[in-house]
Amino acid sequence: MLQVRSFTFNPFSENTYLIINEKKDCWIVDPGMYDNQETNQLFQFIEKHGLKPQSIINTHAHIDHILGVQAVADQYNLTFSMHQKEEPVLQNAMGSAMLFGLPLKSAPKPDFYISEGVPLMLGDDEIEVRLAPGHSPGSIVFYAKEDRWVIGGDVLFAGSIGRSDLPGGNHDVLMESIRQQLFTLPDDTVVHPGHGPATTIGQEKATNPFFQ
Repeated sequence: MLQVRSFTFNPFSENTYLIINEKKDCWIVDPGMYDNQETNQLFQFIEKHGLKPQSIINTHAHIDHILGVQAVADQYNLTFSMHQKEEPVLQNAMGSAMLFGLPLKSAPKPDFYISEGVPLMLGDDEIEVRLAPGHSPGSIVFYAKEDRWVIGGDVLFAGSIGRSDLPGGNHDVLMESIRQQLFTLPDDTVVHPGHGPATTIGQEKATNPFFQ
């Protein structure tokens, strides 16, 4: 069984996640810590609960989702990975940091790439990877079928959808990604988004104004 723990960080109120298995191994998803206080909050939780970080995996590489990558990688000697199609977004990270006045000394470099259709294994537990572009070219979502949840990045929100007006974004592609990669999941699947509260697939299919 895989548990999800969320933290909300940085001026963009970005959701950072821990995926934790029964042996207390964990993945860190989209670390967005903005300052030392937020970084310490995450580290203290990991240490308090005896967690064993294994890797950093990102849904995408927008600035608010990568601010804490290097701090986590340095603290726990972890690898960092994302989809290869996110490289143009990552290469623009320093420009984004300057634009928003965010403290990013250098953009992190992925140690390897995550591919859609190739499952990720945390011990004996499997996570399905689905490519869902539109918000960014290499947006991926992490789906735990047995535990009925998905970490969706900035693709689908409670009552809304991700932006598609940033470089590499496309509204039509985003809508198709949601229909094909998320709305095909069971209605009781919990969606853990990149911003805002959790929701369910069924709730968004029934009430999300972009699909009515």
